[in-house]
This record gives sequence, structure tokens and C-alpha cells, in this order.
Amino acid sequence: MAENSYLIGVDLGTAGTKAAIFDEEGNLIADAYKESILSYPKPGWVEQELDDFYRSACQTIKEVIEKSKISPHRIAAIAFDGQMGGIGGVDEHWRPVTRYDSWLDTRCEPYIDLMKRQAEDLVLRKTGAAPSYNHGPRILWWKNEAPEVFRKIHKFVMPAGYVAGKMANLKGEEAFIDYTYIHFSGFSSTEDGSWSEELCQMFDLPLDKLPRIVSPWEIIGKLSSQAARDCGLITGIPIAAGAGDQMAGFLGAGLVEEGELIDVAGTASCFAGCISNFTPDLKTKTFLCFRSVIPGLWYLLAYINGGGQCLRWFRDQFAQDEKKEAKERGIDPYQVLNEKAEKIPPGSEGLIFIPHLGGRVCPYNPHVKGSWFGFGWKHTKSHFYRAILEGIAYEYAYYLAILKELSPDPSFQKVRVIGGGARSPLWNQIKADVLNLSYLRVNREELAVLGSAIIAGYAVGLFSDLVSTSKKFTSTTTPSINPSLSRHDYYQNFSKLYLKLLSSLEDPSRELTRICRLPLPDEG
Repeated sequence: MAENSYLIGVDLGTAGTKAAIFDEEGNLIADAYKESILSYPKPGWVEQELDDFYRSACQTIKEVIEKSKISPHRIAAIAFDGQMGGIGGVDEHWRPVTRYDSWLDTRCEPYIDLMKRQAEDLVLRKTGAAPSYNHGPRILWWKNEAPEVFRKIHKFVMPAGYVAGKMANLKGEEAFIDYTYIHFSGFSSTEDGSWSEELCQMFDLPLDKLPRIVSPWEIIGKLSSQAARDCGLITGIPIAAGAGDQMAGFLGAGLVEEGELIDVAGTASCFAGCISNFTPDLKTKTFLCFRSVIPGLWYLLAYINGGGQCLRWFRDQFAQDEKKEAKERGIDPYQVLNEKAEKIPPGSEGLIFIPHLGGRVCPYNPHVKGSWFGFGWKHTKSHFYRAILEGIAYEYAYYLAILKELSPDPSFQKVRVIGGGARSPLWNQIKADVLNLSYLRVNREELAVLGSAIIAGYAVGLFSDLVSTSKKFTSTTTPSINPSLSRHDYYQNFSKLYLKLLSSLEDPSRELTRICRLPLPDEG
């Protein structure tokens, strides 16, 4: 009787690296996590060492092998997923030429403006995403602000691509990017899965600096002897190209059919729908159009930069009493905050929160930041906390209205919710009420690494179909959280007012940015 095979998925996230090992039935056997090291060398700069990604991947893979006590000979394949919005560079020998400038890094802002002025609609129509804090402006920053470094860059790579390539001992000419990332590139013809010569010529970008585009399940190489020693594995294990972390997570969450919706209640609050056609949001420039891992499927996604981070910020700045109470009761501080916020009526008695503390991204307007509107003497800490939960839901309502315009055919009725915020029944209920959609949690949390493991298994023929495998491994829990029609009708008033507030903030926000850039007065 043949021994079962196992698969390893590795997620190279912002906060840290997670590795996990799964059996052929999708059961999690062991996982491991290592926190990331982020560097902030200058204001607006956020960097990570490309080799830190490699080291953390090796350490976590070695740990899951040790925990699982599974023989390395039974590992059938590995795949990596990773951060999507930043970029790094390697030379012809796969040595890092740059640090990875993170999706949190804002130094490229002048080149966002440049791309928007010169070709915003063309970039959006070709790539599926408007110029923002993504690859295109970052590449132009390196080209124009650090030309000596730019000349040394043989290929631009993603963190997951860098790690996979180093594991396989690739050379620079073999650099790759899988097609789930290229909407962020600024230089792709995403629908065709190719690079756009028109855009590269327009911005004077040498096409040969860009890696080849592959499918997520392409075997890009096999584990080298050095990498095998570093990871505690054996030489020759196939390595699949993998996917972007969001796309791997969506595959792991079972978002694999047209008409399905997902809410990623994580550090960034993401709202996405699954559709069957490439549909750039040319009218509002709010949604990004991503290619799914699944051939023929696409995602329309919009997000609040640091939406979930608003809750952490509030907890750390204002909830010391709740932290103390949570410690005494042996529970999470968010549970205490939620319990108190649940006693506040819908609408937080007229308090509205704008959740763009990191600047508005969808659509791009970095000047619009966070604010509370309508607060008075009666409002307590719990009102302010509930207003954050509701403000993110109002932003989602704006997204949903656009999504229905862009893709009127699918029947969007239910939302799968994943991420840390999915654990809050109160927040799920608020969003269900605001959107008038049922909310469902999925039955597992290790979704990105699961998605990578599914890709790895498909790459080596352990799985014959991505869709059926995803649906087999992940399901939604019952009961669903259903909306209240009366609360939805009431919340509609706040959703409409929220949009008016956002519009009214644009000019004052721009002026405030200008003022904040003025030199401070002399103390004398």
C-alpha cells in the first residue's frame, strides 16, 4: 500500500511568515510562524530584506517537519504565496540588488501622480488596477531616483518568487511572476497574461527588467541541495510558482465560483466578488480587477488601507481599562470592547467614523484620512468603538453598490468572512445589516497556506481540479448571520450620509496636507 503524500504551503506575509503541512485530504498536520523584521530607514519608507523572507521560510518549514515527524521523502511539493503590492530586485545570479519595498512604503507617491497624469485610464484598462502604491510607481522610483541600483537589477521579483527561486537555485534570467500579481504591475496586459509593450514604451521601462509570467501551478524548479539542508528537506522536491497571498487565501476559503463574495476582515479590510470576465472599474476607479488562480475567473476587490488596523489602534490608544478587564477574565480585549459596543444602538447615536487612517486607496486619494463626525457629550468610548465597526461597513456598502453596477448578472447574496475580525459576531451582524447580505464564517483559518498547498498538489497531479479540491477542503459554518430588514433600512440613512461626508472631506483634506508640510515655527 502506497504511503500518503504531504504538501507544504508557505505564506510570506507582512507581519510574519507561516508554513504549514497538509495531507492529501486537506487536514492541517502542523504549522509554524516567525515574525517579520520591518525596517523604516526614512519617513515613508518600509522595507524588508529579501533574504529575511528566505530565512523565515526555511525556519518555519524545518519547524513543521520537526513537529509533524513526517519523513521529508513524503513531501510531494511546495508552493509559496506572498505580499502583492511591493517589489524587489535581483541580479543575474539571483542576488538581491534591492530590499523589498513593502506595500506599506509610500516613497513612490510622486510616480503614482506621474502615471495618473500620463495614462491613468490606459493603465487601468490594461492592467485592471489604477496607479497606486503598487509595482509600477515603485519601479519608476527605482529607475529615476536610484538609477545606479536600477541598472544592476536584472529582474524585478515578488517575495514569494524570490524565495521559490532561491530554493530552486534559479538564475536571474529564470525569474518569474505568476499571473495573480500582474494587475499590480502597472505594465501588464492582464487579460492576455502578458506584458504591455505600449505601457513599457510610454514610461521608458526596459521590458527585459520584467520576469516571465507563469501560471500558479507551473513547476519553476526543484529544491536544491543547499535549500534542502536549510529547510530540513530532501533535494529534488518540486516547487510550484504559487500565487499572491490574497489569491491563495481566496482559493483556500473556497471563493471559486461566480457570484460569491468575501470580506477579508484583517489588517486591511478587503471586500471582493467573484466574476467571470475581466472588468476594469473605469468609471469610479475604486475596484481592482484580479485574475483568480482558477482559469476563467476574476475578482473585483476594493480595500481600506489599514481598516482592521483602526481597531488595533483604538485598542492600544484608548482601551487600557478593557485590556485590564480582559486579562482578569482571561479573554481577548476585543471581546470586552465588543460586549460594550453591543449595548450601543445602531448608528452609534449619530456618530460616524471615516476609517481611512492610512489615506484612502480605493479610489486613490491619500489626502483623505480618518475622522469622527457628529460626536457630543453623550458619546462614550463604546460609541466610538462601535462607530469604527459601522464606518467600515458603510465603506463596504459603497463598494457593493459599485460591484453590482460592474457585474449586474451574478446574484450576490452571501458573504464569506475570513480574518481576525471574522471572530466578532457583533461586527458580522453590523455588516450583514448594513449590506443586507447574509454573513458566513468558513470552517478554518489557515487559508493562504492551504491555498498554496492546493496549488502545489495540483502542480504535481495529486489533485485533478482546483475548484472541487477547494470546495472539498473548506466549507462555511452554520448558522449564517442574517440581516435585519428594519436595521438595514435604518442604516441606509447613515450609509448615504457617510458618502456625503467623504465627498465633503476632499478639499479640506488636501489643504490640511499642504499645511502639515509647512515648516514648524521657530520656538524663539
